[in-house]
Amino acid sequence: MKRIVSLIISLLTIISVTASSLSFIGNNKSVITDKPSSSTGLDEIYILYNINGVSAQYKASSSAEVTWYRFSNLGGGYAEELSGITRQNNVYTLHKLESDMGYIIQEGTTRHYFWIVDYSKHYFDIDRLDFAPEQVCDIVALNPIGQGAPIKYYTINGQSKELSRDIKLTYNTLEYNAETSSYNETIITETFSALSETIRAKAPLCNTEFSLSGDRFLKSWDEEISITSDSYTTIAVEAETSATQTIRENDNEKKEEAALGGSAPVEIEFNAVCTDAVIFTEWQFATDAEFENITYRMNETQFTYTFREQGTIYVRFVASNNEGTCNYYSQTYEVFIGESSLECPNAFSPEGSEGINDEWKVSYKSIISFECHIFNRWGIKVAELNDPSQGWDGKHNGKYVPSGVYYYVIKAEGADGRKYNLNGDINIIKYKHSGTPTTTE
Repeated sequence: MKRIVSLIISLLTIISVTASSLSFIGNNKSVITDKPSSSTGLDEIYILYNINGVSAQYKASSSAEVTWYRFSNLGGGYAEELSGITRQNNVYTLHKLESDMGYIIQEGTTRHYFWIVDYSKHYFDIDRLDFAPEQVCDIVALNPIGQGAPIKYYTINGQSKELSRDIKLTYNTLEYNAETSSYNETIITETFSALSETIRAKAPLCNTEFSLSGDRFLKSWDEEISITSDSYTTIAVEAETSATQTIRENDNEKKEEAALGGSAPVEIEFNAVCTDAVIFTEWQFATDAEFENITYRMNETQFTYTFREQGTIYVRFVASNNEGTCNYYSQTYEVFIGESSLECPNAFSPEGSEGINDEWKVSYKSIISFECHIFNRWGIKVAELNDPSQGWDGKHNGKYVPSGVYYYVIKAEGADGRKYNLNGDINIIKYKHSGTPTTTE
């Protein structure tokens, strides 16, 4: 006679020892065993291919009395004691299993909790893999036609849980390779715990087919099922962009703290590598970070631009597919050009210590045009400079000029529009070998 065992209060207070296990006879496929979280209260979950004609056995570890109970989705607190258990020595056998049920085996004061799944009631099968009518840029939606609903089990407190089927969706996409500066095909695998009416995955960046296979239980029994979709035409777009500034190492140019930009003129190479579906491309330059005032556009994916005006310019790359339904926006590159400055020294010693004040150079920042003429006291031009980074070594026609006073005239323009019209003296100081300066009148 069956009796209801009131375990609602006592389930969590009964002493537990090292978990025991069940064994099965009469099954023609291996039994898959899952170890659930300790929070479920279950020792083990057994997945049987089919429970028809299968018996479960428990081997006692002591001479204490062994009692079997069965519980459903209501939890162990509503377990029913089972009869018809046979015993041979210390092995107890339950000859008829019920599908998707929990079992409690009490040996003395110790209880073990198990859940048994009849897989034949949850067989995974897939007939077709279609694409959903509406697709979005970043996500691909597929409609699997078949069966593979979640496999549920219940904790000893009656909480519903799911066994993951580990259904695999495999397809190709593109991945950027920094070493080759190109997008290359790679295989992506997404895992789903169960089938639903629609499954979603990250949209591929190239045309591909999708393969759905599973589940892990059939795979363990060498019966894995796989289906392949029709070819998918990608609509998703992506790009990898870069902005590389040409670095100048002029010792007389003042530096400006900026990730991109600094002292004008600033030369930057912009480059974009795009994925397959990209048709429209455009680099955009704007005076505002929201790109409401776009001042320059370039359709080439790679080009070099020279910034000559003071201020901040915002640059981004935009790409879209043929229909214009999917767009990509790169990061915003902020290019800052500082204000100009130009200062002139009044003395140098071209024949003094090498590398120490032996060349006359202006100190400058953001000078975009420059013209400098140097004359002696009789008005004869002895040097001409056309770039602020250039310097005068104190020579005329290949020979050092005499020490004394010379004169410069400079016309220049800054990135901020400032005009420079400068003139002044240059004192050339000569040194004897002893290091004492001399001048020649």
